[in-house]
Amino acid sequence: MRDEDHEVLARKAAAGDGAALNALLAAIRPSVLRRCSRFLPCYQDAEEACQDVLMQVARHIGGFEGRSKFSTWLHVIIANGSRQTYRTLKRRAAEQGYAEMPVDVADARTTSVIAGSRLDLLDALERLEATKADLVAPMVLRDICQLDYKEIAGHLGIPEGTVKSRIHQARGQVREYLLAQ
Repeated sequence: MRDEDHEVLARKAAAGDGAALNALLAAIRPSVLRRCSRFLPCYQDAEEACQDVLMQVARHIGGFEGRSKFSTWLHVIIANGSRQTYRTLKRRAAEQGYAEMPVDVADARTTSVIAGSRLDLLDALERLEATKADLVAPMVLRDICQLDYKEIAGHLGIPEGTVKSRIHQARGQVREYLLAQ
């Protein structure tokens, strides 16, 4: 299904069409799962985030006004949902007394170093959010969701130059956090 089809379904679902909502959720699920996997290295965690994202879409589709593209609106929900799933997993691990999040030890011959890097990045983003929350969304939308500057500016309602500046600042802060580890 093409993005244009998603746009049509999203507008119909936002207007209260239940069949369009069901069709939309079924159509976007594979893409949502793939994008959640960009954030979370464990497939089960990405699936959990995917389900949360789909529930958020279903709950909040009425708030989709079409000012930005549906895909941009969805990217924001995916980014926030994935990061929230990570926070929940960390909290659960702490409540169960783990010093670190329990992660199955994978065979180093078949696992990319990227998986560990994602967790480091999520931790760095969490630290950045605690001090400069306005820098997080532009960086996540650009570097992880791969949206262009114009889409980010439109969604956040800020000038494109401000988006670029915030991304630059965020990258510098995240780099410092990652180097300090």
